[in-house]
This record gives sequence, C-alpha cells and structure tokens, in this order.
Amino acid sequence: MKLSLNSSGLTFSIYKPHKQTPFEFLFEIFKELIIHTSGDFDEAIEWLRKLDEEYSLTDEKYTIDDFVKDLIKDSYVHKVDSGDGKNGNLKITPKTEKFLREHALKLVFGKLKKNGHGNHKTRKIGQGFENTGELKSYQFGDPLEKISITESLFKAQIRSFNQSFKLQNEDLLIEETIYNTQMSTVLMIDISHSMILYGEDRITPAKKVAMALSEFITTRHSSDTLDVIVFGNDAWPVKIKDIPYLKVGPYHTNTVAGLNLAMNLLRKKRNSNKQIFMITDGKPSCIKNPDGTYYKNSMGLDKIIVDKCYNMAHYAKKLKIPITTFMIAQDPYLKTFVNNFTEANDGKAFYTGLKNLGEIIFKDYDSNKRKSL
Repeated sequence: MKLSLNSSGLTFSIYKPHKQTPFEFLFEIFKELIIHTSGDFDEAIEWLRKLDEEYSLTDEKYTIDDFVKDLIKDSYVHKVDSGDGKNGNLKITPKTEKFLREHALKLVFGKLKKNGHGNHKTRKIGQGFENTGELKSYQFGDPLEKISITESLFKAQIRSFNQSFKLQNEDLLIEETIYNTQMSTVLMIDISHSMILYGEDRITPAKKVAMALSEFITTRHSSDTLDVIVFGNDAWPVKIKDIPYLKVGPYHTNTVAGLNLAMNLLRKKRNSNKQIFMITDGKPSCIKNPDGTYYKNSMGLDKIIVDKCYNMAHYAKKLKIPITTFMIAQDPYLKTFVNNFTEANDGKAFYTGLKNLGEIIFKDYDSNKRKSL
C-alpha cells in the first residue's frame, strides 16, 4: 500500500515496486566486473559476453551491444584518444567512478547492523555536538540550555499528582549530547604480487573497501580526511578516483615505506585524531637502502626488515598514531610477526578472510572515532 498527500487529502493506492530494467540489471554486473578488471572496459565487456553466453543474461530485445550503446549515450563511458590516429578506446567516466564507490559502499556498509555504524561519537560536549534524542537526569555542571522543559514539567506533574505542583531538581531532565570527533585516516593497501597468488583475488576486495570507505567519509563525514596509499617495492599515494584502476605488480612488500609515507601524510593533518589502516596478506620482504637500491628477501622473516617494521610501529606509537592491521592470511609465523608489530604500536590486529573484510574495517573505524576524545 502506498500513501500520498494531494489537495483533496490522503489517498491510498497499491504499491508497485520498481521493476529493474535490462540496463539496470546488466549495470549491476558490469560494476563488479569493471572493479575486477581494474577499469579495463574491453575486458569487462568480454567477461559480460561470456556470462551472457553461459547464463542467458540478455535476449533479442536487449543485447550486450545495446547495453554498450546505452553506456555511451548516458555518459557512463567515453572514448579516449589512443594516440595512434584510431578512434580510441572506451573508458569509464567520473560519473561511473562515483557509481562504483556508491556500489562498494552499499555492498559493504549495507551489511552492517544498525548499531554497527554511526557518526563516530563520543559522549563529550563541545563544538559539533548534536542531540541524541535520549534523556537523563540533570546533574550539577550540565548546561542549563540543554534542560528539556516539556519533559521536566511532565515528570513534575506525575510526581505531584494530587499535590500542589512544584518543580524540583529531581524533575529536571536534559537531552544527552554527543560530540562528533574529527579523524584523519590513511588506508594502506598491499599491491605486492602475493595479492593474486594461489588462485585467490585479494586485491579486488581491498579496492572495494577503499572505495566504500572513501565514499562513506566524503559523503557522511566531510570534516574527516582519508588518504589512500599503496605499497609494493615502494609506496605512493593514489587519488580516490583512481582506486578502481589499482593493479597488483611484480613487487615485494615494503611495509616500512608504506608506514613512513602514511606518517608523513598524517603529520601534516590538523586533526588531533589520526590512525592507519593497513590491509596486507604477506610478510614484509623489502626495504630501500640509503643509496636507492633495494634489500629484498622473500624467504621467511628477515630480521633486518622485520626490526625496521617494529621500529616504525614504535615510532607511530610515539606520535600517537594507532595502526590497525588487517591480515588476510593465516600463516602462524605471520601471525607472530603481526602480534609483535601490534604490541610495539599498541594498536590492533584482525586476522580476517576476504568476505567480511569491509565490515570489520567499518566497525573499527567507528570504534576508533567513538573513543578518540
């Protein structure tokens, strides 16, 4: 049943749910494929055609070619000059990049329980406080302007039933307020070769988390900041719009370079609350020497490399920057390393699979914000 208001009053009508169009149906699949292919439109469409052959996604009334035409017509993709005099290749547009971030946010954030997210609140009063809708008894020191007159009078009337009305201190109720803290976050994503080894795609879920977190912060917590960096042999920042295009490279894992860049970025932030999230599936296996060469060792845990990681963790602790490590591997010796690393930083560690990675990050983001002040 659907309720609507018009000039003649309220009217009721049978609610008819929105029926997904063929384009909308294919677009949902396309968004998954374009993330998986790191923004390669041709490869994504090739995968879509194969899925169509196997599962009959389309019919003669609306084909994959029709879908591609609609993508172009509605500016989801555009032609980019290839530089060789040809017509150029099709690439996704900023409009589609925005849809991908919203899609990732819906996939990740939509699974969270109602009490699993919020506006990163802590029970303190100050600039940026907002009402919770909950009442508590007045205590000395509470701001007088927060007294709920209506509720306080109502409580006094109940207490004074069959007696002369008198408002007393015990009748006063105030509306609780919470303070929205500001947070600066750096998300580190491991793009070493191990992120696609052993037949498991670990980079795509990491990209989804990064897109979801960026959309969540920019749309719901505009005063917060998020920087995304990737680390392989070296570390470098990536723009939010470029997250879908991230690819794993033939890299080792230079965790030290990633942490160093993350802390350099956070030192420039004015927010007093800062944190680092690190998504990785492998051991640190590389550091950069002062002369610009690399020291690499993929065999076991190299003490020289590991000790530098511990030093970075301890340094971050001095700067009051907690590091939360999301380890998506279960090797016992890696758990030992992460435990020692976490202890050096006084941070947190999660040993998580890919399926619930996003949910854990969002819950931890909210938890860190609530206890920041």
